[in-house]
Amino acid sequence: MNSVTQTVLSVNNLSASYRKNTVLKDVNFHVYQGSLIGIVGPNGAGKSTLIKTMLTLHPAIAGEVRFFDKPFKKVKKRVSYVPQRGSVDWDFPTNALDVVTMGLYGQIGWLRRPTKEHKKRAWEALDKMGMADYADRQISQLSGGQQQRVFLARALAQNADLYFMDEPLAGVDAATERAIMAILQELKSNGKTVLVVHHDLQTVEDYFDHVLLLNRTVLGFDKTEKIFTEENISKTYGGSMRFMVRKGDSYVGNPSKQ
Repeated sequence: MNSVTQTVLSVNNLSASYRKNTVLKDVNFHVYQGSLIGIVGPNGAGKSTLIKTMLTLHPAIAGEVRFFDKPFKKVKKRVSYVPQRGSVDWDFPTNALDVVTMGLYGQIGWLRRPTKEHKKRAWEALDKMGMADYADRQISQLSGGQQQRVFLARALAQNADLYFMDEPLAGVDAATERAIMAILQELKSNGKTVLVVHHDLQTVEDYFDHVLLLNRTVLGFDKTEKIFTEENISKTYGGSMRFMVRKGDSYVGNPSKQ
């Protein structure tokens, strides 16, 4: 199959719940290689749950997910996941270089020591994120933006083909946001595929070539210029939209804090 049109992710009728509450219902979409996709929706829409369920970190109650036309367990080494920063224990006693190196254990093997090549990849990834000078710094001593850069470096070192990132831009400074987006654009240019849970609607058009609108089910998935419209955003957010602002020929808005 032509690499330009290769399907790297297929989600079919996926449903998931917490206790007895349905969080995702009949989720369907297909992702092609070389896309940079924003997953957008209101709080409680199931965005994080979608990623966790696809990666078997949360149980599905129905449906099927295929990665490169195979089950996840067959292609784990080709997939990388960056969770929300708030879900990580940053008090764990380890330094930045170790955090990045630990991301390679799936390739190294848990009972083996990292080789010089593995350590080189970890250093290069830290350097790419502007964090080489902090390699020996305890992660608890890093700022929020620096911690996020370390986690992005960990993902880069894995050299995956498919990346999932859960709000990597949340709570970071402007310089870190620019650095992260530059890396994600570079990944896309190199034929990688990246799915990003994103909360700032005003930057969606600038950052992503495709948008997946989610509110417990997929309400739209297409190229950004086609799908990111006032009608579709209102349908996705419903009454939780506080206001809409026009940007170019499309509309964006800010979700209410309610």
